[in-house]
Amino acid sequence: MAPKKSTPRFTAQSRTVLPGSEKAPIAKAEGEKPAPPATKITVSVVVRRKNPLKAANTSGKQRLTRAQYRASHAADPAAVKLVRAFAKEFGLTVEPGTPAPGHRNVKLTGTVANMQKAFGVSLMHKTLEGVTYRVREGSIDLPTELEGYVVAVLGLDNRPQAVPHFRILGEEGAVTARAAQGEGFASPHAGGAVSYTPVQVGQLYGFPQGITAANQTIGIIELGGGFRQTDITTYFKALGQKTPKVIAVSIDKGKNNPTNANSADGEVMLDIEVAAAVAQGARIVVYFAPNTDQGFIDAIAHAVHDSTYNPSVISISWGAAEVNWTTQAMNALDAACQSAAALGITITVASGDNGSSDSVNDGKNHVDFPASSPHVLGCGGTNLQGSGSTITAETVWNAQPQGGATGGGVSNFFPLPSWQSGAGVPKPTNSAGGRGVPDVAGDADPASGYNVRVDGQNLVIGGTSAVAPLWAGLIAIANQQNGKSAGFIQPAIYAAKGKVAFHDITQGNNGSFKAGPGWDACTGLGSPVAPKLISTVKPAGAPAAAAKPKKAAKKKAVKAKKKSSRALVVNKLR
Repeated sequence: MAPKKSTPRFTAQSRTVLPGSEKAPIAKAEGEKPAPPATKITVSVVVRRKNPLKAANTSGKQRLTRAQYRASHAADPAAVKLVRAFAKEFGLTVEPGTPAPGHRNVKLTGTVANMQKAFGVSLMHKTLEGVTYRVREGSIDLPTELEGYVVAVLGLDNRPQAVPHFRILGEEGAVTARAAQGEGFASPHAGGAVSYTPVQVGQLYGFPQGITAANQTIGIIELGGGFRQTDITTYFKALGQKTPKVIAVSIDKGKNNPTNANSADGEVMLDIEVAAAVAQGARIVVYFAPNTDQGFIDAIAHAVHDSTYNPSVISISWGAAEVNWTTQAMNALDAACQSAAALGITITVASGDNGSSDSVNDGKNHVDFPASSPHVLGCGGTNLQGSGSTITAETVWNAQPQGGATGGGVSNFFPLPSWQSGAGVPKPTNSAGGRGVPDVAGDADPASGYNVRVDGQNLVIGGTSAVAPLWAGLIAIANQQNGKSAGFIQPAIYAAKGKVAFHDITQGNNGSFKAGPGWDACTGLGSPVAPKLISTVKPAGAPAAAAKPKKAAKKKAVKAKKKSSRALVVNKLR
């Protein structure tokens, strides 16, 4: 008996454009040819939520437990069922375990030929700057039955999506200086530059000394590079600190892959060393993913829903100008950040290192994404001068044209959030936009940079990449001190009473925008006054500080001091 043929369902339907999936053609490719049809690839199909998140969830007012989130806001079962049927009809395989609990990504694997038929695309191999990538141009066309159920399809195109926001002192016109090789760190440097250990930067901003973040996990997103345990051990020995526990997690086959100090290793080590040095005792989990829109979004989603390590704060130092993203990818990534806000997780993101243009050469202002997401803490950069716990000067980081400058400006994609409505954000050039970037700032200028160790070398590195892990470390300390994660902090820090938590940066510019009193599009609200910030971000419902143990400790200290004084007198008399 002949096998029964299945009746075409999706192949017989008319097609509709997946909103926001359009990709512009590449103007200058060195060569192109069709992608081999038999090559297998894996894509992420992001489906809608079972139920939309409420405004109270995404603004931090009403948190959800992981169980509550999964029950109401994970992948819509009806959407998953449709995608499975769609995949089967086009010869695509659903990867086992997808979507994972809490996630909305259904992973499909199949040949290029079948992917092209399924998504109505043409996949080409094009060579850009000597590297060949799989390229998709134009829109993704889906069968009409999937309309509204599928919100993004990622991974058909594997071009790099983002760049790391770090700068090594001495490169691209920065002051030529490098820390002495060996176990120690040199400061100050020749040519007027100064450098600090992350601990020294923390001291200048008033980070609590002798306080650990022992019960906290800091997640770090990396799209390349890697770390060496020997470097981490050597670095923290030089700081006089216990070596932190650093765990690598692979996303979409991304790996901890250290090579040399001129690679993305500089980003990875900067992130780890800054975060771990200022938040001593915190567990550091590094999520390595491929540098694609698919990898980036999958990594964030995994970190947000990671019930194994449960990061309370996530640091991101990668990004690209909003115009370099598709709308579907920005929406999908922002949705993952909304989930973080609902779960009480803070995400800190570097605002970029190329001033108000964000390296787009069209004569217009641009902001970096994901720093422009209204559900993350955008982190801008300063030049910091000081010693011990005293800041003598702090200005906007701007060493352009070659030396970089803090990113900042106004989003043309995300509207002005309610909590930023009174900050005086300039009007966007696009009526859809309005979200001001950054929210906060910290030391970023390579000429007042951080002493770090990368692939056996001691280097001085800056960039807003350093500010994201610095703030992540501070939030981890706050979480430990306050007994509850800070979560989504913007409403608290933008409130009038939040002003005391910042050093207001009023001098300098990043190109088109100038610093001034209050929020500005260079350094946001300013750099942290750590003790005030920790109090400001303490969420409602956090346990009150235990007064009695403090009083008892004080009495114990006084008693010990008296005993010590008596002993000293006795010794002198002997």
